[in-house]
Amino acid sequence: MGKIRQLPPDLANQIAAGEVVERPASVIKELVENSIDAGARRIAIGVELGGKKLIHVEDDGEGMTPEDARLAIERHATSKIRRADDLERIVTLGFRGEALPSIASVSHFTLRTRARGTQSGTEVRVNGGAVASVAEVGMPEGTSIDVADLFYNLPARRKFLKSDAAESAQVSRVVTQLALAYPEIGFTLTSSGRKVLQIPPVASLRDRLYQLYGERADLIDVRRGSGDVKILGFVAALAEQGPTRGPQNVYVNRRVVKDRTIAHAIIDSYSVASIKERSPEVHLFIEMPHDAVDVNVHPTKAEVRFRDQSYIHELIRRTLGDALGRGPAPELQLEAPAGFQPVPSTMPLPHAYPSTFPSRWAGGAAEYVGAGFSRPEGTRPVEAAIAPTSDNPIRPMMPLGQFRDTFIIAVDDEGIAIIDQHVAHERVLFERINERLTSGTLESQRLLVPLLVEMSASGRQALTSHVADLERLGFEVEDFGGDALRVTAMPALLGREDGDAALRALAEDLEGLDHGAGVDAAIKRIAATTACHAAVKANYPLTHEKMAHILDELRRTAYSTICPHGRPVMLRITRREVEKNFQRI
Repeated sequence: MGKIRQLPPDLANQIAAGEVVERPASVIKELVENSIDAGARRIAIGVELGGKKLIHVEDDGEGMTPEDARLAIERHATSKIRRADDLERIVTLGFRGEALPSIASVSHFTLRTRARGTQSGTEVRVNGGAVASVAEVGMPEGTSIDVADLFYNLPARRKFLKSDAAESAQVSRVVTQLALAYPEIGFTLTSSGRKVLQIPPVASLRDRLYQLYGERADLIDVRRGSGDVKILGFVAALAEQGPTRGPQNVYVNRRVVKDRTIAHAIIDSYSVASIKERSPEVHLFIEMPHDAVDVNVHPTKAEVRFRDQSYIHELIRRTLGDALGRGPAPELQLEAPAGFQPVPSTMPLPHAYPSTFPSRWAGGAAEYVGAGFSRPEGTRPVEAAIAPTSDNPIRPMMPLGQFRDTFIIAVDDEGIAIIDQHVAHERVLFERINERLTSGTLESQRLLVPLLVEMSASGRQALTSHVADLERLGFEVEDFGGDALRVTAMPALLGREDGDAALRALAEDLEGLDHGAGVDAAIKRIAATTACHAAVKANYPLTHEKMAHILDELRRTAYSTICPHGRPVMLRITRREVEKNFQRI
C-alpha cells in the first residue's frame, strides 16, 4: 500500500484555515470585506473575550438566496469571479472562495441571510466544518454571521492566541482600517457589551478621519495624480514631535495592503529630509487600474505585486517628499493669566486722531518714519522685506532680534516665529552640502599643520572604513598609528577648532550605523554631522543682516521645518492665537 493519501475535506479545510484565519481580527476582516462587497451601508461588529468566545458581524447588504447560502460554505465557491481572465482585473475585496469554509471548519459557525425582495431568510449551522442544519428563518434583509469558540477543535492553535485585551486591540485596529477606507458606510464595534466605535456614514475621507482620529492639524494633505495612478491621503509632518512610530494605513484600490515597495518609499521620503529614524503615521490611498496590480499573491490578500514597481515607488516617494516640504511649523498655544476678568467700561465715541501709524501688513501702506526713527542707509523698506516673491510660496519673515543670543524672533503677516538659529543654519548647510555632493565633492582646505585626533579603536575603524565618503565631504583622514588619526584636510566651511569635535561626532554616528547600510546612508550621516558643527552656535550674537540672511536662506530649503537630526527649526504663535488671548476675537 502506498504512503501518499488524499486528506479528508475537513482536515484540508483546517489546514487552509491556518493561512486565512490567524486570529479573531483576521476573521472579522474577511467577514467585513464580504459585507462591503455585498453593498452594505451599515455594518455592526460585536466580539466577546477579544473574539475568542464570539464574533458577530451583521450587515444590510444584498443577502443570499437559500441555494447561495448553502454553497457559500463550500471551498472555492464564490460569486466574485467566473474564469481565469477575471484574476487579472479583480475589483472586489474577496474572490478566492476560501474564507467562509475555512472559518466554519475551526468554529461553531452560524450563517443567517435574506436576499433583497424575498419573504424569508436562510440559516445554516456548521460545527467544525460539518453542516449541522439548514432552516428557514425570519430576519431583516442582509446577512448575519456568528463565529463561536474559534479554534475549539484546534487546542494547539487556540493557546497561541494573545490575551483578551490584545486580541480586542487587534480587532479595533482592523475595523478602524476598514472604516477609514469606506466613509460612505456606517460602522459599529461592540466589545463585551461596551461600544468601542460608532460612526455614521459621511461624505468625505477627511470627515471619516475626524471620526476615527479627531482633529489632526499635525497631518499634511497628500494629493497627486500621474497618468492613471492617483495618490491621496494624510501623512505626519516632519516637525511633528509626537511618537516616532505611528499607524500606517496603506490602501491600493481601497484594499488594505502591506507592501515593501510602498513602505520603503515612505521611509525614503522622510529620510531625504532627516537622518532621524522614524516610522511615521501615514494614511495613504493609491488608486490605479485593476490590471496594473496583482492581489492574488497570498490567501490573506494583504500582499500585492505591481506591474511597474519602480514607477510606483518613485511616484510615492516624490509625492510625499513634495508634501513634506510644504509642511507647517509647530504652533505654540498661549494661556491667558489665571483669574483674569475684563473690567466693564464704556467705549469712547470714534473720533479722528492727529496722527496714525499705517499697518506694515496692509498692501501699499506708506512706511512710517517719525521723530527718532529712520531707515538705515542701504536697507529695504519694511513692506519690501516681507513681500512674498512669486517663485516661493513660503512667506518671508522679518527678524526683530534675538532671545538669549540663541533664538531669532521674527514676524510675518500670519504671526510670530521663534527660530533656533543653530538648527536653522544647520538645515541650510545640510542642503547646501547635499547639493554640492550631487555635482562632485565638497570644497576642501588643506591644513598647514595636520590635526592629530586620538580616539577609541572602534571610532578609528568607523572613520577609516569610510575614507572615500569622507573625502567627498572634504576630509582627508589616515591612520597615524597608536590611538591617533591624522587629518590633513577638512571642509572649507569648518574651522580648525571644530574639526576635532566634528570627527569624534562622525565616528559616533558611523558606529551607530547599521553594517548593512548603504553608501548614501553613510554620506547623509557625515553631511548632517558636518553641517551641525559648521552651523552658527547657540549663545552667539547675530547682527540684523546675519539674521535676515539665515531666514532668507532657510526659505530656499526644501524642508524648512526640521534639522537633519529631526529637531524643529521654528515654533509659531499664530496671529489668531495672539488675538484670542488678548480677547480681540
